[in-house]
Amino acid sequence: MWFYEVAPTKIVRSGASVFTYHSSEQLKPGLLVTIPVGKQTLNGLIINGASKPPYETKEISSVIEPVPLPAPLIELSLWLSSYYRTPLATVLQTVLPRGLTTKRREKTAQPHESSRNRTQIVFNEDQIKALHKIMETPSGTILLQGVTGSGKTEIYKELARRNLTKGKSTIVLVPEISLTSQVVDEFTHEFPDVLVTHSHMTEAERHLAWKKALHSSEPLVVIGPRSALFMPVPNLGAVMVDEAHEPSYKQEQAPRYSALRAASVLGKSAGARVLLGSATPLVADRYVAEANGSPIVRLPRPARLGAKATTPILVDMKKRDNFKKHRFLSDALLEQIEHNIASGKQTLIFHNRRGSASTTLCENCGWAAECPRCYVPLVLHADTYSLSCHICDYRDKVPTTCPVCHSADIIHKGIGTKLIESELRRLFPKATIARFDGDSTHEETVNERYKDLYDGTIDIAIGTQVVAKGLDLPKLHTVGVIQADSGLALPDYASAERAFQLLAQVVGRVGRDERETAVVVQSYQPTHPVIKFGLTQDYEGFYEYALKERQKGGFPPFRYLLQLTDVYKSEAAAIRNAKMLSQELKKNLPKGIDILGPTPAFYERQHDTYRWQLTLKSPKRDALVQALAYLPPTHWQADLDPSSLL
Repeated sequence: MWFYEVAPTKIVRSGASVFTYHSSEQLKPGLLVTIPVGKQTLNGLIINGASKPPYETKEISSVIEPVPLPAPLIELSLWLSSYYRTPLATVLQTVLPRGLTTKRREKTAQPHESSRNRTQIVFNEDQIKALHKIMETPSGTILLQGVTGSGKTEIYKELARRNLTKGKSTIVLVPEISLTSQVVDEFTHEFPDVLVTHSHMTEAERHLAWKKALHSSEPLVVIGPRSALFMPVPNLGAVMVDEAHEPSYKQEQAPRYSALRAASVLGKSAGARVLLGSATPLVADRYVAEANGSPIVRLPRPARLGAKATTPILVDMKKRDNFKKHRFLSDALLEQIEHNIASGKQTLIFHNRRGSASTTLCENCGWAAECPRCYVPLVLHADTYSLSCHICDYRDKVPTTCPVCHSADIIHKGIGTKLIESELRRLFPKATIARFDGDSTHEETVNERYKDLYDGTIDIAIGTQVVAKGLDLPKLHTVGVIQADSGLALPDYASAERAFQLLAQVVGRVGRDERETAVVVQSYQPTHPVIKFGLTQDYEGFYEYALKERQKGGFPPFRYLLQLTDVYKSEAAAIRNAKMLSQELKKNLPKGIDILGPTPAFYERQHDTYRWQLTLKSPKRDALVQALAYLPPTHWQADLDPSSLL
């Protein structure tokens, strides 16, 4: 009889992650099994062997899959549980697919048709140097900092190619499902058996893709968002994180992990390279790479020879002379759009706000339409003529009169992507216009309409941040930014970094080849350092500026952060419990930890609940882990290393 420590995929007892079971057959660590727990039968993962305990044990019921999970994936799961102080069962629910014991019918894979015109890629001098430096580092984390259009994707493909010849698998992470089509398009030309996984797939599709990876005897190339990191590929050789600065690589539910940190741990366990690719790396990542002496590989120039840099046009939104033809579309931008339509070229309009108008109010008494559950302004959606809360999705009719003073003077203020779309349709009725944002239907997403974007079928593309990420469109001539400084006023240490990244990335959609291109950026703060750095894509200037600001304020990378948020039905309970925990932490924690708050959360009301928070800063992360011991078991949420304080 053999004994094993098995981790159930459901929390059985608080503080206990593994339990001892026996089997009449010898089993391998990493096997997925079913186990009896009380009157239930649960799925479990064999962590390792164990000696016979002094108490009676139950027998493992059955083996779900005959192939064990790769050892590095088990080590990653244990690390996620320890580092983020999350029950192992919760981690396994994230790492493993749903429906493990369900029998699936195999589907015939449809061949992927590439929409790209292919030419033989010849690496330039910068790419050859970058590849040489990367190959000199057999394992570990490498920061690949390349300007937009510098050919980072070609580097990823070459590394995947070299991995396959050595019998090693590659995982390519993308920040959004919307970018998957473009990356799959790039890879399938050379790697016809690319395995794709993402959350828009059905449970059965994801499970089948996972099983294919687990049972494969040949090396694989896997592409997907952060969950693709957990694909059980054989003999992992590299993890490549595209657009590594994106906040979507941080999971917002338990375990609240960073895919960048997790990729580094997985790479270390597997002896694989981890490549973090970005034109605008996170300030903290760049600082840590320099401090630890990790390799930083640079691609300082566009990949295409003769690429013409774009001279951006900066429009001061405070000067109404710049807006003679339209109230929020500047004359300079409208001239560019007119020229593009006449000459068959494409325009991309970026604005990071959905809907038609952000505020609905009474001009007579000042009443404003608010969500009764979240106390935030309701957003007008003119296409459905309804008001919507972008937090809880509460919806209401648009009032014809004020509910307070009964005046009919109801006005709508603010600019959203739906308003931009309707105005451009009115101004350019013959143009083909498409909008990409959180309100787009499945058929209208970037992922689904990527071929139309790439081919230039769409004359004007309008979108939120989804259009700023990594798109390479050969027919694109002009990028217009409606309000570049819209995110700068947010009360968050990362707001300047986010505003810079979005602006630099969207500007980088053009200026990639020898064609003449244009960028029109509208801003109320045209002299702000972040706007200037973003407009010229001056990462080094922004990096120095941001480091000084972070050091002055005591934020990452100079301090570790822990955000604690309580959630209660009443405001009084939220405030009272936040104060109680604050006092307990001040009394018990060592000196050197700054406790900010309690303060209301940025969104104080959500889903009929009140949220108050404490923010802890410390030069040592262990001190923040120590603080978690004082967290009450209910009503509280903890986020170690938050990417944002909003």
